[in-house]
Amino acid sequence: MTAPLSQDLSRRIVRAVEEGCSIRQTAARYEVSPSAAMKLIRRLRETLP
Repeated sequence: MTAPLSQDLSRRIVRAVEEGCSIRQTAARYEVSPSAAMKLIRRLRETLP
């Protein structure tokens, strides 16, 4: 099992996606798996109104 993403890294991933980068590009940029980045963005979108 892998370690959870740090809050700082999560914020940077979210910011990059909000600024227009694709999730896969962002995952590669921050060296995380695409599935981890996708799950992070999905959870964020599910919790926002």
